[in-house]
Amino acid sequence: MSKTSAKSKADRVDTALQQLRQDNALCTETVLFNIDNQGQWFYRNEPLPTKFARLFSSILHRIDAEHFLITPVEKLKVSVESVPLIIVDYNELKNGCFELVTGLDTRFDIEGVSTFTIEEDSVFVELSNGLAAKLGRACYYRFVEEYILKNKKPRLTL
Repeated sequence: MSKTSAKSKADRVDTALQQLRQDNALCTETVLFNIDNQGQWFYRNEPLPTKFARLFSSILHRIDAEHFLITPVEKLKVSVESVPLIIVDYNELKNGCFELVTGLDTRFDIEGVSTFTIEEDSVFVELSNGLAAKLGRACYYRFVEEYILKNKKPRLTL
């Protein structure tokens, strides 16, 4: 199978899954999962172990300002105080992109420093599935030092 046909097939499967996920009806109107302002996950108001929060974060989506856990067969509402993920570390890559690490030890790659949104007391970044994340305190101060106070430009290699 050629790379082109394999990619085309993968794209069709991804499109079909996205459509299936978005069309699912809610399993229940009751909110079973909550995520607090610090990115801590709770199930029925009890702390959720990190390994389960990490697993569920992989199927978390934001649609029309609401958060949902979505599988091919079910959809559950999630209450999120601020943002569902807190960035605890980041690395600028040689190509100017960034690798972000969340408090759940999940990783995201983003295009560059311009994808960060700076507000008065926080720095946010948009991720996949419509999700947003906020830089944790240590990352926030590091980011301010490296990219705002020093006005550092991201490294680019051609």
